[in-house]
Amino acid sequence: MATQSAATSDFYRNLGRMYGTYTGSFIAFIILLAILEQVGVPNRILGYLFVGFTIIVYAVIGVMTRTAQVSEYYVAGRRVPAFYNGMATGADWMSAASFVGMAGTLFLLGYDGLTWVLGWTGGYVLVAILIGPYLRKFGAYTVPDFMAFRFGGNFARMVAVIVLVCCSFTYVTAQVYGTGLIASRFLGMSFEVAVFAGLAGILLCSMLGGMRAVTWTQIAQYIVLIIAYLTPIVILSTKHYGIPIPQLTYGTAIAEITAREGQMLAAGLTTAAALKPHISPFINYTPFNFFAIMLCMMVGTASLPHILMRYFTTPSVREARQSVAWSLLFIFLLYFSAPAYAAFSKLEVYTNIIGRDLTQVRPWLFTWGELGLIQICGKNAANIDTIVAACKAIAGHPGVVRLQDFVINTDVIVLSTPEIAGLPYVISGLVAAGGLAAALSTADGLLLAIANALSHDVYYKMIDPNAPTIRRLTVARVLLFVVAVCAAYLASTKPGDILAMVGWAFSLAMAGNFPALVMGVWWKRTTAAGAVAGMIAGFGLCIFYLVTTRYFPGAGVAYFGMSSLANPATGAPLVNLATAMAAPNAMESWVTIAHPLANKVGWFGLNNIACGLLGMPLGFAVIYVVSLMTPEPSKEMQAYVDEIRKPRGRTVLEEKT
Repeated sequence: MATQSAATSDFYRNLGRMYGTYTGSFIAFIILLAILEQVGVPNRILGYLFVGFTIIVYAVIGVMTRTAQVSEYYVAGRRVPAFYNGMATGADWMSAASFVGMAGTLFLLGYDGLTWVLGWTGGYVLVAILIGPYLRKFGAYTVPDFMAFRFGGNFARMVAVIVLVCCSFTYVTAQVYGTGLIASRFLGMSFEVAVFAGLAGILLCSMLGGMRAVTWTQIAQYIVLIIAYLTPIVILSTKHYGIPIPQLTYGTAIAEITAREGQMLAAGLTTAAALKPHISPFINYTPFNFFAIMLCMMVGTASLPHILMRYFTTPSVREARQSVAWSLLFIFLLYFSAPAYAAFSKLEVYTNIIGRDLTQVRPWLFTWGELGLIQICGKNAANIDTIVAACKAIAGHPGVVRLQDFVINTDVIVLSTPEIAGLPYVISGLVAAGGLAAALSTADGLLLAIANALSHDVYYKMIDPNAPTIRRLTVARVLLFVVAVCAAYLASTKPGDILAMVGWAFSLAMAGNFPALVMGVWWKRTTAAGAVAGMIAGFGLCIFYLVTTRYFPGAGVAYFGMSSLANPATGAPLVNLATAMAAPNAMESWVTIAHPLANKVGWFGLNNIACGLLGMPLGFAVIYVVSLMTPEPSKEMQAYVDEIRKPRGRTVLEEKT
């Protein structure tokens, strides 16, 4: 035992040296592949090397950190230092939505896309102030653990598990979708096969070691993803302006974009209807929806179980607070760069694609076109013959790519920018490896959150409280595998774009978790009946609004007396309901034209991504009213709540193995 403790101490003392060596080795690997590209190694081989090498490294870390101890599997033994927990949280947070989708959203939405950046970043302030440290002081393994103890039993636990599974499964599906997108492009697989190839990488990282393996793997993944994200824009900033700090030069890039937009309009390369100025606010979202989405992303951040789980792993409450600050720093590095990435991407598109003769379109574009992610003149840009024929069918077409002819999926902006800019293929492979690291890291955390809730909260706490450790961990691993396969199958059907799916997860967590978590910590009078009723009411309303506006718009809108759908930019009626029902494609037309994230609206013109704005207030109101109508919690429970709010002292729920 003493030998094992000494080995553990040595491991934590040497973390800096180990990850420093890893970073240096990764940079050396990039340089090696750059040399191989120069001597003529095919791009396909370079893509396999990038993706394969990084997945193998993650898998090795996952296997080496396997464990058979319950506390190690669920909370990494509560020994992760604040700095490294912050880095792991940053990787857990930097999902495919952040890495792959964020800059693409800013590319297409311009100013309006900032609502996502501001909301997600601000959410960590709420985590630090309202929730994170107090859950660590409580000492649970999962969020439903806290709900069950605070609100008296398995009914509250089960409701919390349902909320957790719904929001986390939606989120993890988006991550698996992201891995499939990257693997299909850089490994030459069909998308349907690629999602399951990505799944293998996810399982190798998390299945054997649980939170312990995921933590140390996520740190390695953060190093890869931040290098991959910054490298292209540092190169482009240096190339265009001689300054390798894109965050300082992208303002100049925006000025060039604005000038280029005017030139394109004068040259007939775009129309006023197709052109959406990059810096103009509230073109795609009304001010109401802009701030509604921002609030939902902010509150959702403070409610997502896989993020809150990360603060269960620190040695103390103090380090939980410190790790939130480190998380913000590591997240800031990418989010501060995303607007620059979008600006440089748009400048390269305007310079290298718009105005180019149809017969001179670069071959890289066809690879994405074959996947249906880039269209020219309404057709997938699979080859030159297809796009030339499609554009010739348009009366008066000038034979060059116009802005209104060119449609690119938001999820490929980041991945394709190196190719658009004509950078070496090794940079494209690096970006793919970074995107894969982002998707894998978040998928690992989400799958672990779901599997832990089902195995610990449902199986161990509700079905078999006497289950031995080995059986508990076996059940957790089997459930992790089953959930992962289900997510991969759903992702293979391409249910929606990445950022939209992630947005739904945030609103669901906001409506289902946030009121109960905040009231449970900050109002001793909150009763079990009030909390359960509030969770069901808020989450139920959010689900209803999301499902009806997204999948049954006619039924949902008509039921509440609305005769039309609203334009997301103006809030004005767009399609008469009777006409829309007669021509279903009309229901989708403005969604496609505006942006995939400008999903259907209903009550008050509220975008369905922001459905948490309806559910959360209802949840708070129901908790408050029902709690006042029911007997107050016991004096003992109120004392526990007081203890949770003290920064020092014993952990409320003592560690169990």
